[in-house]
Amino acid sequence: MNTSKPIYSGPCTYERRPAIEVTIGNLKLGGTHPVRLQSMANTDTNDTEGSVAQAERIIKAGADLLRYTTQGRREAANMANIAEGIHHLGYTTPLVADVHFNPNAADEALEHIEKVRINPGNYVDTKSSTPREWTDELFEEMHNKVIERFGKFVLRAKELGRAIRIGVNHGSLSERMLTRYGDTPEGMIESCLEYLDVCRMHDFHDIVISMKSSNTLVMTAAVRLLSKTLAERGYPAYPLHLGVTEAGEGEDGRIKSAVGIGSLLADGLGDTIRVSLSEEPEAEIPVAKTLVDYISSRQPLDVDTAILPDWNEYTNLSYNDRKNSIAIGKLAGGGNLPIVLSNATPSNSGDSTKADYYISDSGAITNAQGAIMKDFSYVELDCYSITEEALAKVQETSLILLNAPGNNAIAEWRLGFTLLRRAGIKNSIILRRTYTANDIELFRLQLAADAGTIIIDGWSNGLYISAPNLQEEDVIKTELGVLQATRLRMSKTEFISCPGCGRTLYSLTETIAKIKAATSHLKGLKIGVMGCIVNGPGEMADADYGYVGAAPGKIDLYKGQECIRRGIPKEEAVNQLIDLIKSEGDWREPTN
Repeated sequence: MNTSKPIYSGPCTYERRPAIEVTIGNLKLGGTHPVRLQSMANTDTNDTEGSVAQAERIIKAGADLLRYTTQGRREAANMANIAEGIHHLGYTTPLVADVHFNPNAADEALEHIEKVRINPGNYVDTKSSTPREWTDELFEEMHNKVIERFGKFVLRAKELGRAIRIGVNHGSLSERMLTRYGDTPEGMIESCLEYLDVCRMHDFHDIVISMKSSNTLVMTAAVRLLSKTLAERGYPAYPLHLGVTEAGEGEDGRIKSAVGIGSLLADGLGDTIRVSLSEEPEAEIPVAKTLVDYISSRQPLDVDTAILPDWNEYTNLSYNDRKNSIAIGKLAGGGNLPIVLSNATPSNSGDSTKADYYISDSGAITNAQGAIMKDFSYVELDCYSITEEALAKVQETSLILLNAPGNNAIAEWRLGFTLLRRAGIKNSIILRRTYTANDIELFRLQLAADAGTIIIDGWSNGLYISAPNLQEEDVIKTELGVLQATRLRMSKTEFISCPGCGRTLYSLTETIAKIKAATSHLKGLKIGVMGCIVNGPGEMADADYGYVGAAPGKIDLYKGQECIRRGIPKEEAVNQLIDLIKSEGDWREPTN
């Protein structure tokens, strides 16, 4: 059986990690098979007719797998009826049951459908109202309960020929794991391995693993660490499912998803993906397909392979490079916020859609007000033109505009960066590229996947992006959106919202629209909008405020991780959220 490699491709090549093949009904996952696309229904799982109708729309959109929430045995049992309805329509798409808090529901679902997802954070472990002191003895006692209870589940899955997803969510790590490992990617890995070891104990390998978070930095770090850990410990190369949880909707949800998923796909990681949007689930599939097609079309660089870095060199160079680069005063580079450059004429729109600096046809750099920046100079290079002669033109105050002119922007940027740092050039680097897309949604996905990958790698001091077929304002908005999705620069209100499922206790789309209309002017504030408590409080842990479905018709409001107001009638909740923000001193009146 294949063992894992931490990240299969080199940083400047694209090659998928060779995962073992897993069977899910009639679907093969991993191996040489394409990246599989999936979504999750948001209908009531007890509503057979509605669930089947929505399933048909999602499958027609291109889904390879379809997941349903199963809160209890009743919902799990009804999966059989949904499966029958889908098969009656002529579809053989495998179904997945999503289980939290209720291992009995997982047992029931296993009898009816092809795959069951369990969350190690709440399968056996439970959170007490009073946090316990997890001594070694108590930790081991709970560990043995996992072995016993999950072991029975694994043996039945093996008997029935079912698949299991071990789905770890950053927002719902168990109290036991949090106490020992903290709220960290390491804690996510250990939570996964505890359950994975039970599978291996019973020689069961139809397993898919996911490491999810609403924070793109945490999500990518966890998946990369998982791949590395599996390799180091000699585990099989189990297929990986990728997704950014609670990504939101609209352009923000797409940018955030493309940053997290695109970064990992570019590294050769990922065998199945879900783009989680707070929209109708069938809207997720075209986004996922576009992203996979874009990454998988990468062409090798036309350079001597001897100059390409390996992962050790690249990661050592890129670690914390952003802050260690040469700063140009308080203007750019080093510890300054990443900047956005443009070659357009500054518009009269609001500050949020303006670039920080503009480069004129004559080469002069001005600020948004038109004043010439005398402290700036720049040199434009790409990975093919980095020579001793070119580097001699780089001054201490020079920004390096690192262009990616070819098909594989990530590889070109990574190689260019490596060559510069090998030569001892420590200047700040701005990512430069021209995109030919004439569709704004396509452009957003492409830029987020390309630039987001580099930013998550740990370097780049800003963006200088051109898209001649698009409005410059939209280009700048996208650049700022990428910087926000990577948690480097807040230029607007950030909404962390779940995509909804059968557990959702209110209309997400309607509520998100109301909250956005009321709070989108609160630049820099992070607001979580969660359908239920499964991942809600955890995934919005770094949010300033949270709106969480607590019970039918009831909402809990959070300030940070503390629940401030409980059981508010849904009709009053948005107004009370605004009132809470005001009472905490974070409210500003909107301006025209």
